[in-house]
Amino acid sequence: MRLSAPEILVDIGALPLRDITLEQGVVRIGALATHAQIGNSPEVKKHVPLLAQAVPHVAHPAIRNRGTLGGSLALADPAAEYPACAVALDASIVVAGKDGERLVPAEKFFKGLFETDLGPAEMIVAVEFAAIGKDERSVFLELARRHGDYAIIGLAAHRSEQNRLVFFGAGATPVFAANASRAESLDAAVAALEDDLDPPADLYNTSATKRHLAKVLLTRAWNTLSTAH
Repeated sequence: MRLSAPEILVDIGALPLRDITLEQGVVRIGALATHAQIGNSPEVKKHVPLLAQAVPHVAHPAIRNRGTLGGSLALADPAAEYPACAVALDASIVVAGKDGERLVPAEKFFKGLFETDLGPAEMIVAVEFAAIGKDERSVFLELARRHGDYAIIGLAAHRSEQNRLVFFGAGATPVFAANASRAESLDAAVAALEDDLDPPADLYNTSATKRHLAKVLLTRAWNTLSTAH
């Protein structure tokens, strides 16, 4: 996207960062795991279903066969699916540099438009997700002009003890709708979006249109989370 012009490019493709493992209730996905690999993983489908639901919305098969989890999070495109999923699931992003590894909560990782908490000599090596609990539920919804296009608006939602509703395509970073997430009824949640969201207009949609569409997705997600088993 011509956003940077590095003097040196380092090929990390041969690094052993593609494994998907489940240990002690935590699913750890290597940064170089491809979208297709994640979508086909039995562990992801069973234990991180929100991520599995998001994969079909990521571009097209050619992209899904090459693009990676770590690449999507490091780029931090505001219309991308994985950043919102990571925030909704309260994931931990494993960052490595010359001083070792550190864990960054997903909610604190995305700093601004295409800006993250990564230092100049750091890279993402993995992402850790808590395996979904028995009474927890997830739903992923996205609206786009055509399948595979960038999202007009999207929602990654997870319900455990409390809802976590995270919108993408709604700001410079994934937007955690804190007020709507605390609401105890659908009507209250929809009303709360007026304070939670101020989405930027794009070439085809006004801010008001995107907020309206966000309410539509919230309604669908709320009903799904309330009736799913």
